[in-house]
Amino acid sequence: MAANEPIKSTDAAPIPTSDNSGRRGFLRSGVRGALLVAFGAVTSLLARNSQRERTVWQIDPQKCISCTNCATACVLTPSAVKCVQAYRMCGYCKLCTGYFEPEPNGLNAGAENQVCPTGAIKRTALEDPYYEYTIDEPLCIGCAKCVVGCVMFGNGSFFLQIRHDRCVNCNECNIAITCPAEAISRVPASQPYRLKSREHSA
Repeated sequence: MAANEPIKSTDAAPIPTSDNSGRRGFLRSGVRGALLVAFGAVTSLLARNSQRERTVWQIDPQKCISCTNCATACVLTPSAVKCVQAYRMCGYCKLCTGYFEPEPNGLNAGAENQVCPTGAIKRTALEDPYYEYTIDEPLCIGCAKCVVGCVMFGNGSFFLQIRHDRCVNCNECNIAITCPAEAISRVPASQPYRLKSREHSA
């Protein structure tokens, strides 16, 4: 043996080979797979929820028969149903049959001449012979008396709608249950009103 040659030990035990790195890789890929599955499930659930848009109750003015149930069957007092004026349909009549009793004592704002029991309709003179009729919604009880008169003798510009700043969006709408015309149903919350127009009324 040369003097400078390193001594080789014949007793040295062989370095053991471990499969820990293999196990770690397997566990790592298993966890990654589980996370991907969970992420996919969450994404699918969110997509399903976004497709199932929130809905609210609303009256179809084409089906409504002005039965007065909206005033009495709502869980709220006064009702969440209010009269709405479609100005593009209004004739701005001097003798508005949605405002006046069938045979008024005079064409003035006296309570005895008005069809509305709470005085919720305001009459404002414009250029003669035209008048504007607006609804004071906090006073409106949804009785539909004005709607009846307007539909029978006028242009049909008054109609009922559920106001969503008042409606509590019950799981089952009590008015919908009692509505004889089945005029109340759920609509997308993004389009909560069913407005009236001349085309639909024709």
